[in-house]
Amino acid sequence: MRKYNLVVIGAGPGGYVAAVEAAKLGQKVAVIEKNKIGGTCLNVGCIPSKAYLKHANWVEEMSEANRFGITNDISNIDYSKLVERKDGVVSQLQQGIHYLFKQNNVDYYEGEAQLITSHEIQVNGEVFESDYILLATGSRPFVPPINGLDSVSYLTTDTFFDLKEQPKELVIIGGGVIGIELAFAMAPLGTKVTVIEVAPSILMTEDEEAIQLIRQKLKEMSVTVIESAQIKEVTAKQIELSNQTIQFDELLVVTGRKGNLAIADALNLEKTETNKFVKVNRFYQTSVATIYAAGDIVDGYMLAHAASKEGIKAVRHMFGDKEAPLKTTQVPKCVYTHPEIASFGLSEAEAKESGFDVLVSKTPYSANGRAIAGNETTGFIKIISEKKYHEILGAVIVGANATEMIHTILTVKESEGRMEEIEKMTFAHPTLSEMIGEIGSQMII
Repeated sequence: MRKYNLVVIGAGPGGYVAAVEAAKLGQKVAVIEKNKIGGTCLNVGCIPSKAYLKHANWVEEMSEANRFGITNDISNIDYSKLVERKDGVVSQLQQGIHYLFKQNNVDYYEGEAQLITSHEIQVNGEVFESDYILLATGSRPFVPPINGLDSVSYLTTDTFFDLKEQPKELVIIGGGVIGIELAFAMAPLGTKVTVIEVAPSILMTEDEEAIQLIRQKLKEMSVTVIESAQIKEVTAKQIELSNQTIQFDELLVVTGRKGNLAIADALNLEKTETNKFVKVNRFYQTSVATIYAAGDIVDGYMLAHAASKEGIKAVRHMFGDKEAPLKTTQVPKCVYTHPEIASFGLSEAEAKESGFDVLVSKTPYSANGRAIAGNETTGFIKIISEKKYHEILGAVIVGANATEMIHTILTVKESEGRMEEIEKMTFAHPTLSEMIGEIGSQMII
C-alpha cells in the first residue's frame, strides 16, 4: 500500500495549488481527479470564457478602428478556429499543471476516488494510505426546475464550450456573472443574444452604478435583457414568458453552481446549517480532524483564486505555520465584461450598516488622459473608507483594466495602509492607475 502525507481529491484551483504547496513543504503528495486536470475553471469556466471574450474584443476593436479612419471589413468568422484556439489555450495550461506536478514530485491519478476510511483512499482499484486528505471536489452547474426544461436540449457551462458552430440565436437563462460575460463574448461575433433573469436585476451582487453601465453596453450590442422574468414553459426552440415568447436555436442555462458533496456525504462529514456546504473550522478542518476541505464545497466565494488560497491555508495548517482564514472582504471579485468590473470589501451601504462613518470618493475615467487617448472613457473608480482614520473599507473599479488595477488598492489595504499611503505613492503618467492616486488626494481631508 502506497503511503502519502497528503492526498488531494480534485485537481482544480483549490486542489492542484494546495498539492504543490504541500510538496514545497517537503511532503509526499498525490492528487486524484476524475475529470480533467485544472477543474472547472480551466476547462469549462474562467479560462475558456476569457478566450472567447478576447475573440469578441478583437471584433469590437476592428469596429472601433473603422470609426477613426482605419478601414477594415469582417467578411467571415470561422467559429471552429476560435474553438480550436480556445482548446489550445486550455491544453497549454493543462500541460503547465502537469509540469508543476512533475517538478514537485506530486503523483497524479486520473480516476474516481473513494474514501474507505479517514486515512484510506481507493482509486482505479488501488488503495492509498494518507496522513491527511484535502477535499477540493469543486462544483457543478445548478439547473432549477423550469417547466419543460427536462424534455428539451439545453447547454450549461459544462457543454457550451464544446459547441463547434456559432449559435445564431442564443438565449441565456441567468443574468449573473457567467451569463453576462458570455453575452459579451457572443454578441460582438454576430449572435443574437437574449438574457433572461428572474431576479429584479442582472449582476445582483455588483455595484448599482456598475450595473447601469453594463446594461447600457448590452443595449449598444443589441443584447436583449429581460429582468424580473416569469418563465412559464420551455419548448424545443422557444421560451414562453408571462408576456412574450423568445425564439432560440441554442439555450444556455447558467443559474448558479452547487458543490460536489458526494465524498463528504459518504463520510458523514458535518454540513453547514443550509446543508449546502461542508462545515469547516477557521483552518479548513472538517468534523474529521485529518480531513480538510476547500473551494466550492465550503461556504465562501465560489471563485478560483479564493479556492487556491483556502487550499494553501489548509495545507499550511497541516504542515507549516497556521494562518488566519481567508477574509471575504479582501477577496477581489471580477467581471470580465467591457467595461470590466472589479471590487472588494464593503459597499457604501454595507459600511454604513456596519456602523462606520463613511467617506466615499469617486473619479471618472472620462477625466483621465490615458483613458481619453485610448478611447476608454466609460467607467469610474470608487473607494469607500471611514472618516476618522481613513481606513480602506472597500473599492469598486468599472472600466478598462479594472481587474488589474483593483490589486493596487487591495495591496494597500492588505498591508494595513490607509488613504494616506495611496496619496504618498507616485503614479506614472499617463496611466489609468493615476486615478487611484487622485482619489487618495481627494479623500485626505
